[in-house]
This record gives sequence, structure tokens and C-alpha cells, in this order.
Amino acid sequence: MLKLQNINKSYGGISILKNIDLEIKDGEIVSILGPSGCGKTTLLNLILGLTDIDSGKIIFNEKDITNVSMEKRGFNIVFQDYALFPNLDVYKNIIYGLKNSPKISTKEEVEELINMLGLKPHLNKKIEQLSGGQKQRVALARTMVMKPKILLLDEPLSALDGVIKESIKSKIKQIAREYNLTTIIVTHDPEEALTLSDKVLIVNEGKIAQFGTPNEIVSSPKDNFIKEFILNQLEIKRNNILKLFSDEMLRYEQVI
Repeated sequence: MLKLQNINKSYGGISILKNIDLEIKDGEIVSILGPSGCGKTTLLNLILGLTDIDSGKIIFNEKDITNVSMEKRGFNIVFQDYALFPNLDVYKNIIYGLKNSPKISTKEEVEELINMLGLKPHLNKKIEQLSGGQKQRVALARTMVMKPKILLLDEPLSALDGVIKESIKSKIKQIAREYNLTTIIVTHDPEEALTLSDKVLIVNEGKIAQFGTPNEIVSSPKDNFIKEFILNQLEIKRNNILKLFSDEMLRYEQVI
């Protein structure tokens, strides 16, 4: 279990996170959701160990890891831009981290992960030859071969569209379930958070606005901010979809 106890963080005298108390159970998929500038990426970086906290504690499996370095925490992150090595092929990208720690994953375990993520046909390709969805799967595989204790994902679906996005969501769920892997995702998209996660953490102005299941968030929003943020974002997405169909129908009618 991961526990955050009274976490506070400021930059240049400006408070970014305020009194964050949170418990995430083993194997849960949790999305951190909120508007730009609310502090969600800072929170992810604090959990990773990339950023120090000002006050409070981070507890993992009953051990205080507040001052433990990022390298020793055993967590791992997939960045929004994938951060793959363009000079290496897909397979070498996947096993890159094993060069210094070859015993973490066996060859059979690497192959199992490659098959799970559907990457076998692409192993000899350069990164530039891959689609966005394929790059995301390579980034997931490269992280998973290191057997992280917690998987962190920073806007993993933001550059993807339609069917590809749904495929990656399915793969993230599959990995979390099969490996009982605690997975924490930063997103600005309520639809992603509500359909991907076991729990959703909504952050507003550096504070926890609500933490609960998708059903609890939708059926019992704690305040008007949550109601308006969720509903407004979903309404924008709905209108964009309707506009897309409207534009396609107009083009069809012009053709015939």
C-alpha cells in the first residue's frame, strides 16, 4: 500500500500541494485528474521521487520512503513523449534497462511481455517506423521488464486517437491485473480517468477535491467544481464527436 500523509509542496513561495492525505491499495489503478496547473504532475513527481516534498511523509509497504532516492524506490514512469532511443530498434529499447540489471527479468518473461503487448512483429523496426500507439506499447514494455513496484504514467493517451487509445487503455488494464501492479496515471481527461481507473483522485488548486470510484465521482460529486469540471469536459467531448459526425455527413451529402 502507498500512503501519502499531510504532503505539502511549494515553489518560489507559491503553494502547489496542500495537506495531501491519500491511500492507494496494491494493484489499484488510480487516475489523478484535474485542470492544468492544479498540481497533479507535481504529485506524480513526488511519488516517483523526482521532486522532494516540503513536509509530510510517503509510506510504501509500511516503510517511510520520504527521503529515499528515486533510484532506490523501485517505481518507474512512462513519460508523455515516450522517451525512446531513436538509434535503437524496438527490441533493444525494450531490454535497455536490463543491461545493468540482467537478472530482473528472464528472457522468457521479456518474450511474454512482448507477446502481451503485440510487439513481436515490430522488434527489428526503428522507433521512427512506429505509430504513436506502437511507441506507447514499447515504452510500457521497456518499463515493465524492470518489474516496477509502482507504475506511473504521465498523460499516456494524450497523443493517441480513437481505436488506438482504447487499445492502449486495454493493455494498461491487462498489465495492472496480471501483475497486480499499482498504477498511477496523470490525465486531464475525465473520460479517460472514469473508464480506465478503479479510483479517481480529483485535484483542484493543490488540494484533494474528491477521491473515490468512478461511480462515486459521477453519482455523488462532492461540490460544484467537480460536477462542472466532469460534466463540462464530457460535454465538450460529446459536442466534438457530434460535430465530427455532422461534418462527415455534410461532406457525404456534397459528394452525392
